[in-house]
Amino acid sequence: MKNGCKVADTRKKLLDAGLKLISKKGYLGATTKDISKKAGVAELTLFRHFSSKELLFQEIINSYTFLPALKGLMPEIKALGYRDALLLIADKFLSRLYERRDLIRIMQSEMHLYPSRVKDIYQNFVGEVYQTLASYFRELQGAGTLRDFDPEYGARAFLGMFFSFFTVQEIMFRKDAVQLEAGKVKTEFVDIFIKGTIR
Repeated sequence: MKNGCKVADTRKKLLDAGLKLISKKGYLGATTKDISKKAGVAELTLFRHFSSKELLFQEIINSYTFLPALKGLMPEIKALGYRDALLLIADKFLSRLYERRDLIRIMQSEMHLYPSRVKDIYQNFVGEVYQTLASYFRELQGAGTLRDFDPEYGARAFLGMFFSFFTVQEIMFRKDAVQLEAGKVKTEFVDIFIKGTIR
């Protein structure tokens, strides 16, 4: 049992260190040597847990981004009304974007330089986020709550509104223009989306 806890603890240290260094130096700049050193383990230990840097990156994306948060929300939002559910999703999505702003900023700046395998990991993650939210819309369509539309396009539109707002605020440095409206943006975007999707 102790050995299992130690393995899990080492794995978490590596993921935490990877997240911090990739957020600071980028995927290309953060070496496995740097990551293992920050985690306080030998580089060989890193490769025992993750056979490649790409797999470490994949686990960071799957553990520390919006995807696990959204999956965790699904049982809760199914018990809520449509508007309350969308507000909760929007709030969690924006919160996670702000928490990971450094990672998002550096990934956007160097994404075009990534190896195809790393780009595939990122695109698969984004696709799974859309599919998870689309499944919620699909259920509501089946119940007759929502009108007929492509659920995946709906998921892209909903999250895209908030990602665009975040990008303008955090990536394009127009905080003075939008920061005071963040709370209102959430409710306005949700209400606009509801009017376009409700039956």
